[in-house]
Amino acid sequence: MPSKLLSLSKLKKKMKNFIEEVTWRGMLHDVMPGTEEHLLEQMRVAYVGIDPTADSLHIGHLVGVMLLKHFQLAGHKPLALVGGATGMIGDPSGKSNERNLLDEATLRHNQEAIKGQLARFLDFTSNADNAAELVNNYDWMKEFSFLDFIRDIGKHITVNYMMAKDSVKKRLSSEAAEGMSFTEFTYQLVQGYDFLHLYKAKGCTLQMGGSDQWGNITTGTELVRRKEGGKAYALTCPLITKADGTKFGKSEAGNIWLDAARTSPYKFYQYWLNTSDVDAEKYIKIFTFLTKEAIEELTLQHREAPHLRLLQKKLAEEITIMVHSKEDLENAIKASGILFGNATADDLKQLDEATFLEVFDGVPQAEITKSEVETGLDIITVLNEKTGFFKSNGEARRALTANSISVNREKVKEDFVLTANDLINDRFVLLQSGKKNYFVIRVV
Repeated sequence: MPSKLLSLSKLKKKMKNFIEEVTWRGMLHDVMPGTEEHLLEQMRVAYVGIDPTADSLHIGHLVGVMLLKHFQLAGHKPLALVGGATGMIGDPSGKSNERNLLDEATLRHNQEAIKGQLARFLDFTSNADNAAELVNNYDWMKEFSFLDFIRDIGKHITVNYMMAKDSVKKRLSSEAAEGMSFTEFTYQLVQGYDFLHLYKAKGCTLQMGGSDQWGNITTGTELVRRKEGGKAYALTCPLITKADGTKFGKSEAGNIWLDAARTSPYKFYQYWLNTSDVDAEKYIKIFTFLTKEAIEELTLQHREAPHLRLLQKKLAEEITIMVHSKEDLENAIKASGILFGNATADDLKQLDEATFLEVFDGVPQAEITKSEVETGLDIITVLNEKTGFFKSNGEARRALTANSISVNREKVKEDFVLTANDLINDRFVLLQSGKKNYFVIRVV
């Protein structure tokens, strides 16, 4: 026991002011009075809830994950709660329609996948007192009968109290397209019970979440007060927005996921690289662990030469390494250089098939059989007859004479013959006319 006390005292010495840290980073929207003092007294336990609606987190989840990481770095113990039970119900907050419900097998699969992603941010494995834990509210809710729940929990929270929450009021207003089911109405009670359970089982005294969760979180603090006579706290972060009014975390293809199979490291990197100057100044504080001094210095450099996009590059680098790896970042930078830099044929050949297709998404394509390529095709036949890249042999010849045709980024002359040696990933050939006209040949 003395060694335990010793390690706790060491931890206390290492503790940082969590509230101060998230405030300067722009990650604090609202916080209950007394939270800062509470956290400075000793190591505390806090949780963030994540709905396991898919087998991957998307970047909309990242703020909550970053909050947990900062909490751990400040010397406290983070809990990531996967909402298996609440995922079966659906949270009305910020939504106008009821969500699809999931079965248990899907929930378990999603939980494991999410834990793997969280492990890139949070320390789950060390022997430290503040090692992170993953919990699933389905584990304690599945045995709870409806009668037990309404008797033990429901009676402590009045309908008046629940109706006063913004998330409920919006869905019950005359402007709402649909009403709200009883199932969704009870969501805040179920989430409130999570807080109560973790308060009793894990000594958890703080719940964190997006600003749209304030109502649900404070229902939990109220339950802790009424059932246990205890004191629990709430903290919310702002919902992330984009300066141009479009939704953060979305691309034309949909969500930006953390799973490389759903959103490739290249597309992930490009998303951050393409942020506006205003957003980059905000995001680099939220989505990296760079120090205040480093960010201030970088911001000054960026403002002096915004065309260099220093903030965007650093943001994209840091977050791509954090979510994927250094190798994935290097590949993403190489891939970006294919279109916008001085990439070589070797760089092209190092691209995997998925990344190659993403880089040249929207570029005109044509198919040629493998046997034709193996036999060898003269470049004029390729440019006109086989692909239609040029309308006539004469036009193709003139472009070749003008030295404006490249195959796989290397200039070619009229005597060039396309063979199997020129294939990228044994499947593709990249034609280019001038600087910006591309054409992809698929070999089938």
